[in-house]
Amino acid sequence: MTDPVIAEEILAPSRPARDGLDVSAFVWRLVLVAGLLLIWEFSAGRLFNEFWSSRPSLIGERLVALVKSGEVWRHVDATVSEALLGLFLGAVVGTPIGIALAHYRRAAKIIDPFVMGLYGLPRVALAPMFILWFGISLFSKVMMSFSMVLFVFILNVTEGIRTVDPDMIDLMHTMRAPRSYIMRKVTIPSIVPWLIASFRIGIGLSLVGAVVGELIGANRGLGWYVVRAGGQLDTTGVFAGLFLLMLLAMIANQIIFMIEQRALHWRREAR
Repeated sequence: MTDPVIAEEILAPSRPARDGLDVSAFVWRLVLVAGLLLIWEFSAGRLFNEFWSSRPSLIGERLVALVKSGEVWRHVDATVSEALLGLFLGAVVGTPIGIALAHYRRAAKIIDPFVMGLYGLPRVALAPMFILWFGISLFSKVMMSFSMVLFVFILNVTEGIRTVDPDMIDLMHTMRAPRSYIMRKVTIPSIVPWLIASFRIGIGLSLVGAVVGELIGANRGLGWYVVRAGGQLDTTGVFAGLFLLMLLAMIANQIIFMIEQRALHWRREAR
């Protein structure tokens, strides 16, 4: 007699390894990028005017020149500092506000229209006011980034707490657990995925805030570099600055993804 076969062994498909580098996806990304760059390189000057689009080869040469001169680090340091400070300030301020709004439903219902009104307000339109209030220093760009990400944390944390399993809360109350214990053992772990999602969304928004602030008034930063290059009709410089901004966003997003893999490893194990 053979041993009985468990149903789960029949129904459960084989799962590929999720940890580590997905070599196939990485190769396909390289192929896609190389293909697009080759199309761009050979189309410039043939299908459209090179003046309006530059070339990947020229952009690469400009990036190398910026790295060799050290100028790139001055601009990257300014933009990254502004974006990260605004992002973490938004998390520090927005998370407690979101927790408070989730617990005090009556107060949340009263101020919800005002929160959504401020959330819908184009913060880009406030950039001149931030420059007027705080000058062209680092603080004005940080506040611009902060205003872009604040409501993302407030709304995500509020919604995350409201989706906590009420049966788990009732069980904690039945066991006479204090509110601080429930917050530490149930509420906070439940909103970790929402916080990580807020960071992933906030990365791009904080960079937008920093760049917008630099567009209005600054003396360094990638946004300032793009504006200066555009004012000089230097399309190569514009694309070089945009490439660096995109690269920063990709690196920051990958870092958040790695943190998510470590912080939420239990979700992969439960599947």
